[in-house]
Amino acid sequence: MDECGADVFVNRDDPIPTVRLDGAASSSGSASASQAPTNHDSDHSDVESPAPRRRGIRDRLSAFRDKASIQDKLVEKLLTQVLQDDGSEAPPDAPPKGGASAPGSSKPNFSLPTMSYNFRRFNSRIGVVFVFQARAIRLLSWKHPTHTLSFLAIYTFVCLDPYLLPLLPLAILLFGVMIPNFVARHPAAPFSLSSEQAIGYSPHGPPLAPARTVKPVKELSHDFFRNMRDLQNCMEDFSQLHDGVVTLVVPRVNFSNEALSSAIFVFVFIGCLFMSIAANILPWRFIFLVAGWAVTVMGHPLVQKQIEAANETHMKQNGEKARSWMENWVEGDVILDSAPETREVEIFELQRLSDPEGEWEPWMFSASPHDPMSAARISGDRPVGARFFEDVQPPQGWEWSEKKWALDLWSREWVEDRIITGVEVETEGERWVYDIYYEPEDKVGVVEESKQQTPTKGKTKASRSKPSWEEGEDYEGRRGEWRRRRWVRLVKRKNLGATQES
Repeated sequence: MDECGADVFVNRDDPIPTVRLDGAASSSGSASASQAPTNHDSDHSDVESPAPRRRGIRDRLSAFRDKASIQDKLVEKLLTQVLQDDGSEAPPDAPPKGGASAPGSSKPNFSLPTMSYNFRRFNSRIGVVFVFQARAIRLLSWKHPTHTLSFLAIYTFVCLDPYLLPLLPLAILLFGVMIPNFVARHPAAPFSLSSEQAIGYSPHGPPLAPARTVKPVKELSHDFFRNMRDLQNCMEDFSQLHDGVVTLVVPRVNFSNEALSSAIFVFVFIGCLFMSIAANILPWRFIFLVAGWAVTVMGHPLVQKQIEAANETHMKQNGEKARSWMENWVEGDVILDSAPETREVEIFELQRLSDPEGEWEPWMFSASPHDPMSAARISGDRPVGARFFEDVQPPQGWEWSEKKWALDLWSREWVEDRIITGVEVETEGERWVYDIYYEPEDKVGVVEESKQQTPTKGKTKASRSKPSWEEGEDYEGRRGEWRRRRWVRLVKRKNLGATQES
């Protein structure tokens, strides 16, 4: 008996997922250290000195760098195997294919010592990020009102004249980096009460102080532990932000509540239409100007107290009313389709002639008609499918909409749609589509005699042209090896909502 395997059932008009054929046997195969600016300033608060424990910690780190423990090696090996992409990832020591180094091919594999070393280097250089974060918070929280007002003045100029935006990074580099470094190299004369006359600042003359450089902080120093503290708090802030977005946004846009997500989809679609028409006439300069001032003013302590009081007295009550109105509108106006989607799937019943004078033997149910000009027939492959009707299952996520399979009575149509040639079609009866048997000496086509051919005494009989397919009821001639007919059945989508909620 022929081998059977799962195949794909598709509708001729609309695609449909894979139909599962149960019971069918199928085979399947399958570092140099660089420096970066990371100095801390007075923005960071002090932490307790780790001096009493510093020697013990340094000894432990030195011992860890000298020789990794057996447990670390086992964990490293295990994680290396887990992080492999289904075994397709090449070993780290293997040379790249083709002799050229591909992007990312020189990256080392996962290793606990390497991860610990890279974390220490990263932690000693991440301080500049936290310095910038502390200064931004201090600026927006109005710790120094003059600094905040200066920032708002610059922001206003940029909003009113956006062509000044490319000037902003150059000005920051000039006044925020280069001039302070020059003043540090050429400091002013120290002021003394004993001197009779104050000496004014003069940039002339040779440099009086060494240039300021930014070096990574030393391990186990105060700044190193400050970086670890800030990195720990930064990770917690990101986790809270991530969880807040997931809690607030994701349930409303992932169609777990289809009515609410559909309503939001309508609003977003209307917003897209509005923006596509009115985006070029909106006063974007004024909008960004007002938005920037509003966000900055909301950081003032007095304004924050007013916002908190308004939130307690008005926002909570109005928020509940708005939420209830939205829910009532969604329940009353958003109508979802209750009827599941239906499709038609097909399957072909194949039978094979046991011998030239014998009977037709049931063979299998296949997704392909296995016609004479199909790729499987030309390459000599056997048909693939299921042996019994009961083995044919609906596609994944679908279920049967009808109890039984129905025979397709329009056999001529599906033959013409697939442009099948070399077959005989039954338009009545059981609607079988037979292979046409050709004698070995028969030739399909018209035979043309050459003008230079010498006529002989005998008559030369050219084989007649045979059609691509024939139509008949009681065919008396000899038929081919295979015959097939098409069965159809409706499927509908499963309601997966109750399953996922449970």
